[in-house]
Amino acid sequence: MLLVGTIIVISILVLRVAAHAMILRGLRAPRLAHQKTPTDLGLSSHEIRLPIADNKTLFAWFVPVPDHLPGPGVVVMHGWGANASLMLPALAPLHAAGFSVLLLDARCHGQSDDAAFTSLPRFAEDIEAGLDWLSRQPSVDPQRLAVMGHSVGAGAALLCATRRPDLRAVISLSAFAHPREIMRTFLAEAHIPYMVLGWYVIRHVQTVIGARFDDIAPIASITRLRCPVMLVHGSDDELVPFADSQRLFEAGSAGQVQCLRVDGGHDPSAALETHLPVLIDFLQQAVSDVPLLITTVPIHRKPLN
Repeated sequence: MLLVGTIIVISILVLRVAAHAMILRGLRAPRLAHQKTPTDLGLSSHEIRLPIADNKTLFAWFVPVPDHLPGPGVVVMHGWGANASLMLPALAPLHAAGFSVLLLDARCHGQSDDAAFTSLPRFAEDIEAGLDWLSRQPSVDPQRLAVMGHSVGAGAALLCATRRPDLRAVISLSAFAHPREIMRTFLAEAHIPYMVLGWYVIRHVQTVIGARFDDIAPIASITRLRCPVMLVHGSDDELVPFADSQRLFEAGSAGQVQCLRVDGGHDPSAALETHLPVLIDFLQQAVSDVPLLITTVPIHRKPLN
């Protein structure tokens, strides 16, 4: 009888380990190759490797502004399953506006090192590594830093900003309000019933990443920010509905958060090409030597059309 009980216990443990491995494998981001480089845009860049935890490194392109005086810098972070090349539409306009730009590959993405998993908190850690590196560059004023992120990268940018008092501005492209909602959508599409298995998957994911969804959710982060935020969201986004940006907008501090509604879906490329002058103007005012005041930067308490 003891032998039978031992076999049952071991079988349950083996199944649990296998289930956990399957969960992580199912949630793993695809690794895509870079489609273009800054050189394809006629810009000279430096390929660098940034050290992070566990002796891992991140790949990045750094495009400094050649100038005698240090100027503003911006870290640009892609979304889940993407890479730095998909954020290249923002590079030339930012560079022309006087920003030194660091385009990052998050861990497990692009040419950055692999890891057992990545997550929104790890995206935020990668952004912080980029900010630390950028702040040490001769062409960059460490008091004039900003972040632009897309999707998970946008949520990570907001989370990063909660612990970076040196950050002057965040541009959030297509951020979701709460990761639990994204997970439940994913589970439904995978035909995994929430009441039977889904709750366990969500619980296990939170255990693995070492954070509760409620604590890292963008709708929680945006309430703790002290820097200006521009939310940019497509009106036809089918992955993350525009209503998420409205919820984030309402949760943020009045006079600190703007919301720009743009045509298109979750992919930010078209929005970047069309609306970058507005975004660059927002960044330039945020990182200017003159303090950002409500009297100089009109803040709209309804989404901009």
